[in-house]
Amino acid sequence: MKDNRVLNYIEDVIENTPTDWLKLTTHRLDIYNEKLAKTEFLEQFENLYKINNSETSALSELPTAFDYIRLGHPLSSVLEWAIANLNDLKPDNVISFSSRTIPVLAVLRKNLFDNKNTQIIYTGQLPRYFDTEVLKHVYGYNFELKQVDKTEAITEFDGSSIFISEHAEMDNIDLNENIDFFISVHADLGSILLVNGEENESYISEIQHVRRRETIAMTPADSFTALKQLTGRSSSEHGKSNVETNKASVVDSIKAITGTNTKPLLGSCGLSVQYAIMMGLIDDALENHKGKAIKIIVPPNCYGGTNDQARRVANCLDNVEVLDLPVDGDNDMVQSTDLVLDQVAKEDAVPYIIAEIPTNPRVEVPDLEKLRDALGKVRKTATGETAIDPVFILDQTFCPNVQFLAEDGILSNIRTISYVSGSKFPSGGKCTAGYCVTNEKAEALLEKIEKHLVLCDNEATDFQVEILAEQLPSMNQRIKDAYKNTREFVNFIRETLPAAKINFVSEELAKEGFTPSVFSLDLPTKGNTDKDREAYKRALNHKLIDMMITEIPNESKYCVSYGQLKGCYWTIPATSTQGTTKEDDKDYIARVSVSPDLDLELHKKVFLDFVEQI
Repeated sequence: MKDNRVLNYIEDVIENTPTDWLKLTTHRLDIYNEKLAKTEFLEQFENLYKINNSETSALSELPTAFDYIRLGHPLSSVLEWAIANLNDLKPDNVISFSSRTIPVLAVLRKNLFDNKNTQIIYTGQLPRYFDTEVLKHVYGYNFELKQVDKTEAITEFDGSSIFISEHAEMDNIDLNENIDFFISVHADLGSILLVNGEENESYISEIQHVRRRETIAMTPADSFTALKQLTGRSSSEHGKSNVETNKASVVDSIKAITGTNTKPLLGSCGLSVQYAIMMGLIDDALENHKGKAIKIIVPPNCYGGTNDQARRVANCLDNVEVLDLPVDGDNDMVQSTDLVLDQVAKEDAVPYIIAEIPTNPRVEVPDLEKLRDALGKVRKTATGETAIDPVFILDQTFCPNVQFLAEDGILSNIRTISYVSGSKFPSGGKCTAGYCVTNEKAEALLEKIEKHLVLCDNEATDFQVEILAEQLPSMNQRIKDAYKNTREFVNFIRETLPAAKINFVSEELAKEGFTPSVFSLDLPTKGNTDKDREAYKRALNHKLIDMMITEIPNESKYCVSYGQLKGCYWTIPATSTQGTTKEDDKDYIARVSVSPDLDLELHKKVFLDFVEQI
């Protein structure tokens, strides 16, 4: 009876799913408690289930589940809850992925640090994207493979047993007690990982963190399809006939936007792309610079996902180390780049350098000619040999329209890979898919990057590509319109509250093509001590954001995104995008993102009201 009740309720939820659940890419921070994310959402969802309330209005009021699409969202959480209930598991023990490979890698990663054996068991053939040699040689993972005819043949093992199934019925899974992790893979949707047994529950947070940093949860659209399949409904093959047309359109748009002729790669999110870049470059170094140390050079206060992922990669591999690249505030990106590359050259190591231009959240652009010269300088090792030239990995999510990599671009002669988070300008906030391109100088690296994008099964989904095909053609115009609104809002704030420090591009930089629509606001403060002044400023940040989202609820949102199609987004980087950044490197300032479509006069009015209250 319980199974029928669960499935009947899920059918009702499918009928009444709030529109935002299918369209959401970023969380509302005002209804989001990171420490309670999934538990808080599911506790209240469970309460609705108990009273059989599946009304759209009730579902809409549930708190945000997890963050972005990467760590999960309402529909992936509901899917996991349903599968858990149908198989007598706790919801936390069920974790969905858009990737079919990464759940295996998540267990392997933890076992690497725990020095624990792993066996991967399968029936029939291993999935074709599963590359045993690369996972051992490049990722540093250790495991053995075992083929069986049926799950009953799985015996006790000293370590973790991962069973990969391509034919599981998700409402009735045979969890042999000798299986620690059951992974059900679904060709067009992703995979579901079931953690079996209390002794394995210590893996859950680690697995979820892999999902957050190296891939995404099963997408809203695919989770919705999986829920329909679970209840026995047929689901339409959405847009299958247009996949190649959409992909060709996206590729053409990216080439036109970036001014490049190399092959763009499309990933399920910006961090999926970055992970493929990282592992592809490490693979290349192992092949072409045998025995040499690899240095990943990263700004310590850059976007938390970038920073955290680079360190996580380095933690897995003995020959990879992260070096800090101070870029903001009193630090100059060019000087920092010069110094750190000199250091790496002396060690005869392989330099991979990641930076955001403009920087986040201070929105600073370095002297690009000097940066090009610093990156392109021929350096010598300690023994007088010519040092390995760096690969520059450029996150240009703030300004994806700047043609750094074009034939006449400022970085055309530096081996450069540029990538962009698609949840921002490329899709206008409609999906998370990201992309990367290289200039001709770095084109030889694309094959390795694509190899790891495919191995990790982190390519963009067909539906994500469809959204990019719809949105990319209008991107550059949206960037122009959003910048115009942002400049007007910044000028108004300068006139209204001259004591505030605003980080935004100069008019001169804007003429050079740097037209972001995000700025940071360092509000004026007061107090007798540094501690008092910092506390006052932080409270003021919250007062401003609370006023904006309360007075303009249809447009102003407490959210981490930018490049959105409508409205104005507010966040405090230190408590959102810099979540895993070291405390001393965090920015307790307000970051504001303005769209091409909003009631700017109303935002000015509310800001003026705020100024009059302080």
